[in-house]
Amino acid sequence: MKSLAVIISHPIQYYVPLFKLLAQHYNLKVFYTWGEDGGSTKYDPGFKKTIAWDLPLLEDYEYEFLVNTAKDPGSQHYKGIVNPGLNNAIETFTPDFILIYGWAYQSHLSALRYFKGKIPVLFRGDSTLLDEQKGIKAILRSLFLKWVYQHIDQALYVGTESKKYFKRFGLQEHQLIFAPHAIDNERFARDRSEEALTIRKSLGISTDEILILFAGKLERKKNPELLLEGFIELCTSVADRPSLLEGQKTKHEKQTKLHLLFVGNGELEESLKSRVESFKLQRSFGSRRSRDRFASDVNPIAIGSEQVIDDELCRTHFMDFQNQTQMPAVYQACDLFCLPSQGPGETWGLAVNEAMACGKAVLVSDKVG
Repeated sequence: MKSLAVIISHPIQYYVPLFKLLAQHYNLKVFYTWGEDGGSTKYDPGFKKTIAWDLPLLEDYEYEFLVNTAKDPGSQHYKGIVNPGLNNAIETFTPDFILIYGWAYQSHLSALRYFKGKIPVLFRGDSTLLDEQKGIKAILRSLFLKWVYQHIDQALYVGTESKKYFKRFGLQEHQLIFAPHAIDNERFARDRSEEALTIRKSLGISTDEILILFAGKLERKKNPELLLEGFIELCTSVADRPSLLEGQKTKHEKQTKLHLLFVGNGELEESLKSRVESFKLQRSFGSRRSRDRFASDVNPIAIGSEQVIDDELCRTHFMDFQNQTQMPAVYQACDLFCLPSQGPGETWGLAVNEAMACGKAVLVSDKVG
C-alpha cells in the first residue's frame, strides 16, 4: 500500500471526509501545522464567534499536531505557521507522495522547496483569476507564483477557473488533476424532512409557501445585501399591483407568500436587519398603515430573530449560525438556495454543494460553484 502524507493547517469539516476515504486506500497520515490550539475549536472572524464543529474531525485516519512556534499563531498570515519539525516528521513517515494544502504559510512553502525532487509533491489550491488585479504588484505577484509552482509536481484543481489559474502560472496540462470540491453527500442527502418541517413551522412558514435560503457568513464577498434588495424589490412589485391581487381574489386564489431566511452571522448582520427595519418604516409611512410587528422566535435548533417585510406577502427571517449536524435539515426546509457572491476571495462556495445534495434548486452568481 502506498503512503501519503498530507500537510494542512488544521482540521476542516469539508476535508475530513476525504481524509477518511483516502485512509481506506493509502497508508495516510495528516500533519496539522497550526498546532494543538488550531484544532476543532477556534475563533472565526467571519462569523464573529468561536466555532466548535459538532462532527468528529479526528477519527478514522492517522494524524499528528505539529508544534507551531509562531509568535502570532494563525492561518491568516504567512508567519502564523512555523513548524521547525515538519520536514523531519515527513521524512520519518517515509511517504511515497506528499499532498500540501496551500503555500502561503512559512512551513508549507518550506516543505514545497525542501521536498522538490525528493518525493513527488501534489498541491491542492482553489485560487482563481476571477478577481485578478493589474499593475506592478500584480506583475511581481505573478513572477512569485510562477516560482512557487515550480516546486510542485502536480496540482489538484477544483474547477475550470482553478485550472486556468494554475496554467497562468506555469503548470502544464499533464501536471493538472481534476479534483473538485466535494462534501459528504450521503450525510446531506439523508432524509431530514420531519426536522425540516419543524423548522418551517417554528418560523410560521406553511408547506404551500416559498422559502428562499442564504446560509453562510454575512460578509461582503458573499453579497447578502444583493439578495435582500432583490427580495425587497420582488415583494414591492407584487404588493404594488392591487389589480392582480384583486383578480386572484375573485378567482378565490391565494397569493403565495414568500420568505427569505438568512442563516449565519457576520459583519453585515446588523446592517441587513437595519435595512429590513427601514423598509418596514417606509412601507408603513407610505401606505399610512401601522408599523409591522417585530418578533423574536425560538426554534428547535437555535434562537433566531425574525423581522417582517410585509406581513401579508413577504417575510424575512434571521437565524444564528447553525452547526454541521443541523445544516442538512435547514437546507431541506427551503425551496430555493441562493448564494449571490461577488468576491473578491470567493473561490467556490461549498454551501452550493450542500444544498444540491439535499435536492434543492440553487440560484448562484458566476463567482461560485
